[in-house]
Amino acid sequence: MRRFFVGFFAVIGIVAFIGLLGVIGVAVAVVRTSSTKALPDSIVLTADLTGGLSDGPDPDAMSRLFFDEKTTLRDFVDALDRAADDPRVKALYVELGDDSLGLAKTQQVRDTIAAFRAKGKFVVAFADTFGEGGPGTRPYYLATACDEIWLQPLGQVGLTGLRSETPFLRGLFDKLGITPDFEHREEFKTAMNSLTETAMTGPQREEVEALLSSISGQIDRGIAEARKLTPENVASAVDRAPLSSDEAQALGLVSNVGYRDQAMNEARDRAGSGARSMTLSRYLSAAGRPHTSGSEIALIYGTGLITRGGSTAGALAGTNDFGARAISRAFAAASRDKDVRAIIFRIDSPGGSAIASETIWRDVVQAQRRGKPVVVSMGDVAASGGYYVAAPADKIVAEPATLTGSIGVLAGKIVVGGLMQKLGITTDAAERGANAGMFSATQDFSPQGRERLNAMLDDTYAGFKNHVIAGRHMSADAVEAIAKGRVWSGEDAKEKGLVDALGGYETALALARSEAKLPEDAPVEIVVYPRERGLMAALLDRLRGEDDEPNSASAFQRGLTALRMLVAAAEVTFDDAGVLHMPPIGDIR
Repeated sequence: MRRFFVGFFAVIGIVAFIGLLGVIGVAVAVVRTSSTKALPDSIVLTADLTGGLSDGPDPDAMSRLFFDEKTTLRDFVDALDRAADDPRVKALYVELGDDSLGLAKTQQVRDTIAAFRAKGKFVVAFADTFGEGGPGTRPYYLATACDEIWLQPLGQVGLTGLRSETPFLRGLFDKLGITPDFEHREEFKTAMNSLTETAMTGPQREEVEALLSSISGQIDRGIAEARKLTPENVASAVDRAPLSSDEAQALGLVSNVGYRDQAMNEARDRAGSGARSMTLSRYLSAAGRPHTSGSEIALIYGTGLITRGGSTAGALAGTNDFGARAISRAFAAASRDKDVRAIIFRIDSPGGSAIASETIWRDVVQAQRRGKPVVVSMGDVAASGGYYVAAPADKIVAEPATLTGSIGVLAGKIVVGGLMQKLGITTDAAERGANAGMFSATQDFSPQGRERLNAMLDDTYAGFKNHVIAGRHMSADAVEAIAKGRVWSGEDAKEKGLVDALGGYETALALARSEAKLPEDAPVEIVVYPRERGLMAALLDRLRGEDDEPNSASAFQRGLTALRMLVAAAEVTFDDAGVLHMPPIGDIR
């Protein structure tokens, strides 16, 4: 009887909680609806990019209910795409300064602003500083896409160039008695060099120097063209930086020295009398996204580390993994949908599991066999496993600064037997099978174990290259020449035949239209797969642990996620609407 009453009241509690969420959802909808009433006749759009732009799916229903919505890269692109043809929108005010956007995303945003300006719109950028005691090259490069650049007095232009720095731990490991033991294919597959070496190897330095040369050339050319300077002027400024606000203005790097309110007033003045400011997210909610009718183009995101499980994303999960099971479901759904004419596969990933990469590779191939052409759009990084899953696509698009390639493989282990011995810790084991201890962290590889490890690497490396040969229609010799684990910039990758075109979402969409045999100006509807579930469905699935494949998360993890939601519900307010892994190039700043 006691169990009955416990269960009875538990059911009542759950029903009451769901009802409370329903009330909250309705209230939030009312608040948002009231904030998206008719748009004013003259608008200055505002965008704060100091916190960056995520490159992934929109937050799920639960995240949007309990957390502030963060503008995504697609939000930015869609909002300016819509606003470019909206006569009510006169100008854009964008706030910059923090070094929060990767170089490829920076180039996508620059191109989007350029397209917006090409429709006769005016853009003002403001920064209190481009780097304060740190690099400011990337945010300044982005600012040069705008008509005017305002910099606060005492602000700096940290246009100090690019640097890639990698820490090496081998010296520490030697002192501790730790032995990192890895094999790789081939010499440019240097993801574990920070553990196995004390400095860059020759191939690693060659790779990094080439990337820096390619990307710094892109930045210097972009700045010179935008600010109407010579490349020599830019190179001289880089060598003098960081520059004070007055120095930067004298060199023509900034338009005006002033404060935030002055920059905003300039944007309003340029828009004309009566202009009102409005955030990009609010404008997008009111005006609606572009590409909402016509032939259907599916959009599938693959962001983060490639894993064998289901993807997790959003504020509640706290992570963003590129899960093979989740991607498989998305491709299966898009492939089965008779209305889908083509698929855009957005990849931003340094790689991960070889097994998961193979699974996703086949998903792409299967979609093509079902008559759905696939166009890959690369973000900041699409390398190693990220390139593996892109290789079979009908077309591949990258930004000039995208890091891609890294066609190679590595595997091994860190042996801590020496450290344990120093600490007086001993182990003992019993085993059956010659290679049962092959991956033990307490002992080195045996000769037979190392032979099997190398055989596995050879097989994976050969499979990777064969996929590239077939997908890119290249000879084995041509692929081998650009493989060996080497990372390329998108600009260089196009020259090598690894990508088809340079650009972002717009370029990928144009190629998707072409592959689907649609006219260039054909209206299309972009639909994200997997399709979003409603709030109640998402809540129930999370509580039941059914938001992913069976066993993809432990009961503890599911319980923790449910607990996060309960805590968030209590705090909600209405105040504000593996082995295929890219080498660590170092954050190029």
